[in-house]
This record gives sequence, C-alpha cells and structure tokens, in this order.
Amino acid sequence: MKILVINAGSSSLKYQLYNMTEESVLASGRVERIGMDSSILTHEPADKPEVREVSEILDHVTAVKKVLDALLHPVHGVLQSMNEIEAVGHRIVHGGEVFKSSVLVNAEVKLEIRNLFDLAPLHNPAHMMGIVAVETNMPDVPQAVVFDTAFHQTMPNTSYLYPIPRVLYRRHKVRRYGFHGTSHQYVSEQGAKLLGVPLESLNMISCHIGNGASVTAIKDGKSFDTSMGMTPLEGLMMGTRSGDIDPAIVPYVMNKEELTMSEVNSMLNKHSGMLAISGLSSDMREVQEAIDEGDKNAKLAFDMYTYRMRKYIGAYAAAMNGFDVLIFTAGVGENSSILRKAVCDGLTFFGLELDDAKNAERSKEPRYISTESSRVKVLVVPTNEELLIARDTYKLVQANAKG
Repeated sequence: MKILVINAGSSSLKYQLYNMTEESVLASGRVERIGMDSSILTHEPADKPEVREVSEILDHVTAVKKVLDALLHPVHGVLQSMNEIEAVGHRIVHGGEVFKSSVLVNAEVKLEIRNLFDLAPLHNPAHMMGIVAVETNMPDVPQAVVFDTAFHQTMPNTSYLYPIPRVLYRRHKVRRYGFHGTSHQYVSEQGAKLLGVPLESLNMISCHIGNGASVTAIKDGKSFDTSMGMTPLEGLMMGTRSGDIDPAIVPYVMNKEELTMSEVNSMLNKHSGMLAISGLSSDMREVQEAIDEGDKNAKLAFDMYTYRMRKYIGAYAAAMNGFDVLIFTAGVGENSSILRKAVCDGLTFFGLELDDAKNAERSKEPRYISTESSRVKVLVVPTNEELLIARDTYKLVQANAKG
C-alpha cells in the first residue's frame, strides 16, 4: 500500500509518499509561498535528482494538484497512476478532548476539527484546507487524521487541569493539552524496541528539543504529564518562546510598555527564549558558535536553556517515582552532543552516567549514549512523525476494509 502523508500550513504544504510494504519513502517535498505567483515546489524523489519549480499556486487545491503532477511525472515521478495512492494521512495539531486517537475522515470528523479552530487558530484551519484539497483532487481516496494532542489524552486530571476557576474548563476547555505527541509516541516506542523491553513496563522521559521544545513523562507507556500546555508557549525555554513565566508579568508589561494583547503575544512567542537572552539567534548552532567565541550572553542563554530542561526532567522523575529511560530527539536533541552532556551532567544523582565517546558519535539510528553501568538508560532516537502518521493511516484503512 502506498500512503501520502501531508502536513498543510497556511502558506505551505509538506509531503512524503510511503511504500508501506517496506516503510520506505518514495518521494518527499514541499510547496512554499502558497497564495503567490512565485510559489515554489521542491520535489525530492528517491534515487533521482531534486526538482524545483516556480509557478503560480494560489490555493491548497492547486498545491495538491502540483504535488500529484510531480509524483506522476514521466521523468522525475515515482508513480504510474494516481490510483496507486490508496490513502492520505494528515498531521493535525489540535484534537482537543474529542480525539484520543487517529481516525478516518468523515463529515463528523471535519465538523469537530472546525469546532477546534479557536484552540489552534494558526494550524487547524490550514490542516482543514489540506483535507479539502485532497478531497477535491482525490475524491475517492480515504483520508486519516493524526493529532499531535492525542497521545497526551491519557494524562490524569491532576496533570491536565489548571488551578483556576473550574468554570473556565467547563465553558472553554481551558486545560493542558500538550503537543509533539506524535513525536513522543514514536520515540518511546522505538526506545522500548531498542531496549528489548515492553513499553508498558517502562517509565520514560522524552525530550523533543527543536526550535519548539517539550518534555513528556511517559509512565507505563502512556503520557502522564507534558511541559507544553493549552498552547505550545508553556514549558521549556525555546528558540523564540519564553516558556514558563510568572503570569503577572503579562499585565505588568502591558501597562508599563503600553502593549496590546497582540503585541505581548508576539513578544512571548516570537521574540523571547534563546533569541531574547542571547541577543543573537534562536538557532542552537549559532548560539554555540558564539559561545566558542566567548560571547557571555550566548553562554547565559545556553545555561538557562539546559537548566530549565533539567528542572523539568527532575520534576517528572519525582512525578513518576523514578524513571528508567531518558530520550533525546528532534533537531537539537538529536544533533547537539554539547546540549545532551550539559543536561545529563546535572542528573548524575539519578544514577545516570553518560558515555562521552558514544555521545559524541553521529548517527541516524537509535542508539545508547549512556554507560553500561548507568541505572538510567540514555538514548538518542531520531523522530519520524511522518512514518507514525503513515502507520496509523495504514492501520485505519486496513481495519475499515475488514469491516
């Protein structure tokens, strides 16, 4: 079975085409600047040169049509017929409390996703445009939706409720939802596989560290608590997001600086975090280069970043009464040996011992970076959210076919 995985943004669309027999990627790519006359399609077929095309792509329907044309192209395509695509899987950021697992798309599901627009105004409307675009171009192909929040629906109410008037939860569903769930689920499953131990018997702490970052406590194979909250702003210090701050700062700064709600929201989401403290960049590589050159602000940003990571890891170890495995994943987590060492060197009292030589190695495969005697096993597991989406889509379509 061949499955097309789509991640639709407001002005972009990423895709990967999987052959599920081998779980191999046949082609991948992206459409950028949707809505402009200079839109860019970048198509990367396996074992063939990359193709880049600039053209007018005014909406997502046209974007999906361009993707299908590339996949079917006689020279750089990978399909003989569109009928080879048997299903399409979509990444959806927010599933609210409605969606606790991945589901096939139908009229009711689309309505519920629309009802969740208020909780993810920047993401869910764009995802819906992707679903409609596929329906228009491939009306008979089943579609599945996989939610970033679904993995965290196993959290107990002690984890997801905020200590504010309960009426806000009842009326407006103000609660912790968590994000990066697809990634945390994938790496926890791969981590258990690497260890050769049933996932349900492990307590894990998964660190998804990219420009956006989150830590999840995974107890007995299920999400028990996670650092991101009702929105992706809560939790760790991130590339441009503040993470946890005193909420009273917001009205205080608004009053002192005469900021609007929109301006303070932009400040906390786009102009804070690593960027604000370093004064240089939100990119960990550039911050590290500045540290090597003696930049004190870059060093402070890095120290704050790793300190807050250790605080969350320590809190989740206490919440689960101990943990067996620490996982690093995503762009920074997978590639920055310096960050991993800075975090792990402050966790030795848990019986965690980092193997510096293993930590310094680079690999695209899941691997140990702790010593053989380390009580807590430390792993680097490359995330693959698209593959998990493809797997869930495959399972749903197969189950539906069997009735």
